[in-house]
Amino acid sequence: MSDYVTEAVKAMNEKMDGQGFDGTAKFEIAGEGSFIVDQNGAHAGDEDAEVTLSADAETFKSILDGDLDPTSAFMSGKLAIDGDMGKAMQLAQVLN
Repeated sequence: MSDYVTEAVKAMNEKMDGQGFDGTAKFEIAGEGSFIVDQNGAHAGDEDAEVTLSADAETFKSILDGDLDPTSAFMSGKLAIDGDMGKAMQLAQVLN
């Protein structure tokens, strides 16, 4: 696992503030690895999920820092989503 994934997991857990996510989402970070968000929060992993979000490290950092809206990232092609779009929309609310 890369240092970036470790930092992303930490940032996501802080953003979620102890709340879980009703479902499973995988964040695939190009060249770095992946992490999972579920009812227990965020953790490093590569298991199957209901929705997979893929982007480069810079895009995910901007989203996690609150500098880039996830919907805008998707609409501009910086963020790819595969799977349950309803879960992706729920996750966007957590990230905003």
